[in-house]
Amino acid sequence: MKTCIKFLSLCFIVFSLASCGNAEDDVAFDFNANGDLGIGKPVDDCLDLGENDLILSIQDKFTTLPGKVSVFFRVSDALGNPVSGLTADQFTIYEQGRNDDCFNTISTSESFARISPNSQIFSNNTLLVLDLSNSVLSSSLNELKSASVSFIENVMPATAEDSFKMAIYWFDGEDELHLLQPLTSVKDELTLAIEGITDDISEDPSTDLYGAVIKSTDIAEGLLDEARANSTISAASVVLFTDGTDQASRYSETEALAQVQEADLNISFYTIGLGGEIDAEILAEIGRTFSVFAVNKEELETTFNDISFRVSERANSFYLFEYCTPKRDGSGTNNLAIQVTDGSLQGAVQTEFNATGFSGGCQ
Repeated sequence: MKTCIKFLSLCFIVFSLASCGNAEDDVAFDFNANGDLGIGKPVDDCLDLGENDLILSIQDKFTTLPGKVSVFFRVSDALGNPVSGLTADQFTIYEQGRNDDCFNTISTSESFARISPNSQIFSNNTLLVLDLSNSVLSSSLNELKSASVSFIENVMPATAEDSFKMAIYWFDGEDELHLLQPLTSVKDELTLAIEGITDDISEDPSTDLYGAVIKSTDIAEGLLDEARANSTISAASVVLFTDGTDQASRYSETEALAQVQEADLNISFYTIGLGGEIDAEILAEIGRTFSVFAVNKEELETTFNDISFRVSERANSFYLFEYCTPKRDGSGTNNLAIQVTDGSLQGAVQTEFNATGFSGGCQ
């Protein structure tokens, strides 16, 4: 069974659009400290489901009377790339009680199986961090604003959801990560903030890139700590744009890279580089999840769209799967296996639930 997510890195820069990608295998919550399957485990061989092409990593599970079982998990492929857009009819439920030699298939229609909103137990925050040093303001501001608006449109849900929020920050040469727009779930607020950027917004023409990396990581860590304090599962994405290298020399390259490498694994890092003055190798290390590079400002929107797709896919690869079990009070602890199929790919994970107090009437 494939329970190890492999890493995939593909980096290149040519005279046109170039990108460097790392496999999206950097999700781990306090709930899922047991490896790729989270708090789940490999499915019993008696089901003979074969090897996993898809990885279901259970983040949390709970039951609700009179008989509902809820499992919150993330789906990725064998390379760690997120798998979004799955529907309830792509899942098969198997249960094994005390009198069963193996698992029995449970009808998804009779059990009212469904994919439910996960907003009550999951929050996803994106930090868009923009380089507004003099080189950007003087030569590519309009293209950056257009690309940023497109990024917002692609990442944020069509209808505002409290569980999906974005904040916008910017940096120049000052020892400060400037807040342009606080966390919000409202697209229009984010768009207006971008449109309000003027070419005289900065008073320091230098570039404190490493400081921006360190400070944005601290902010993302704080959001995760806040979510944990509220018993919420959380993930964050830091998306950083720059057209150059660190010029302020206030912080070292070693400090910035260590901040990323030691960051909570629930934080994804994406970088977008523009022009020939960037250090592609450093940006790829900062963008440990994925990096893209544009040779000129005309390619900016394409690169932002590339990143927005990946950020959105990751956020939408978390699922709250619920069904009404036929098990009743007195059956004790039962084994549960969930299998998902997506075209020719399949994956499954096993866990258990306690049916104490369960009765009929669940819908």
